[in-house]
Amino acid sequence: MRLADESVCIGPPQAAESYLNIPAVIAPAEVTDAVAIHPGYGFLAENADFAERVEQSGFVFIGPSAETIRLMGDKVSAISHMQEAGVPCLPGSDGVLPNDNRAVIETAARIGYPVIIKASAGGGGKGMRVVHTEAALINAWR
Repeated sequence: MRLADESVCIGPPQAAESYLNIPAVIAPAEVTDAVAIHPGYGFLAENADFAERVEQSGFVFIGPSAETIRLMGDKVSAISHMQEAGVPCLPGSDGVLPNDNRAVIETAARIGYPVIIKASAGGGGKGMRVVHTEAALINAWR
């Protein structure tokens, strides 16, 4: 804060009432005649609705478009689009795994151990398990 030209309180310490409150984050930009809003890290940085609201309020959102945030927020969709664009990707399941133990075992064998089991809707490391052997695979996958 020492190097900032100006600071504005956006609410109380509780994140739900300040850093996660979209109107509370946009309002200071309005009263300070800001041109753009940088979302920082965490909180609303990966929130597509926030990016849209910033732009609808007449500000530049310093970050990816709302469409890109939504696209990259879904792991399966993100990998598919990256592969279509020619971006090198680590080997993986290439989509949601079927509810079939044999197919899961074959996929892991093709990729090579260790593998990481990820929840398609997880984020921030939630729903991730590292599996080193076929014996541990099915328990981790369930």
